[in-house]
Amino acid sequence: MRIVALTANDGAVIEQVARLLVAEFRELWPDAWPTLDDALREVGESFAEDRLSRVALDDDGTVLGWIGGIRQYDGHVWEVHPLVVAGELQGGGIGRALVEDLELRVREQGALTLWVGTDDESDQTSLAGADLYDDLPSKIATIRNLRRHPYEFYQRCGFAIVGVMPDANGSGKPDIYMAKRVAGSPSTTGATIDAMRAVRTPPR
Repeated sequence: MRIVALTANDGAVIEQVARLLVAEFRELWPDAWPTLDDALREVGESFAEDRLSRVALDDDGTVLGWIGGIRQYDGHVWEVHPLVVAGELQGGGIGRALVEDLELRVREQGALTLWVGTDDESDQTSLAGADLYDDLPSKIATIRNLRRHPYEFYQRCGFAIVGVMPDANGSGKPDIYMAKRVAGSPSTTGATIDAMRAVRTPPR
């Protein structure tokens, strides 16, 4: 596996990335990128000057995953948006490698913080449907993952929950804000990528 910059000239790879977005968000976040055109627009936006776009490829050029970054707060902060890994490969370290690669890139540009908003639109956590205006710190401290919500993945990558936006996606559907400090923290990207060289896509 290798992680490289995705550019506007990578037409075949761009289409693979777009199809991956549609497929992997269809079940739990169906309004994210419901059509291929929606996904292609999202990928196209990742080529802006204030963005980073990185793709994980196997040896034959098949897309394994993709991550985007958005520069904010004069570059002190970058947002992870979006992150997607092929379903059959999730849990194998590709997502973590993409996050660590992005962390390295934004640190090189002087970032202090990397953050992500991870929505709960499908009752995946104990924050869904709860009154988040009543003792929110306690609810965050006792959050439970009910149906494979990705917040625990981000926790394993070193992110902490730093806030919640109630009703961000409709009544009882919050957005969970997570962040990590990137300035001064040693990068493990090289080790992660070396470990991931053994990753192979399943037979087609």
